[in-house]
Amino acid sequence: MSATLEVVQQEPTELTGNLGWLLAQASHALSTEMTAAFEAAGGTPRGHCVLSTARTGEFTQKELADTVGLDKTTMVVTLDALEAAGLAERVPSPSDRRARVIRVTAKGEKAVAEGEQVVEQIQHEVLSGLPAKERGAFMEALAKLVCGPLSAPAACERAPRRKA
Repeated sequence: MSATLEVVQQEPTELTGNLGWLLAQASHALSTEMTAAFEAAGGTPRGHCVLSTARTGEFTQKELADTVGLDKTTMVVTLDALEAAGLAERVPSPSDRRARVIRVTAKGEKAVAEGEQVVEQIQHEVLSGLPAKERGAFMEALAKLVCGPLSAPAACERAPRRKA
């Protein structure tokens, strides 16, 4: 296990039946673990997500932001950092002269490959806490929730802020 991933057994509480609390706790712990691992590799989880998605098609900045779930301001800051590092570039869209398409550079492709190794390692470490036969089922079930009932947030007056 990585230096920061520590297995701590906690007694179940009444909150272990609360899906929101469980997902929030898991998300925070995994995000922290990923951030530490990407810092050591010289990147960020958000930058990796943007780069790995950008290389799968011709996305405008807005399309890419929508696909990865970032607000406009966060996407601009993220792309500025990726461009400054030579990992991505904004180029004119072939179909809309007003829009820019995000392209991953050769250096960015290398960073994505390195990032995939980081993601794979952390996921392996985290999922090793489950019996082998449950790991695939857990990932499939979570994907079904995220791509199904949890794919779009409900409209509400005071929506919680999305974590960066």
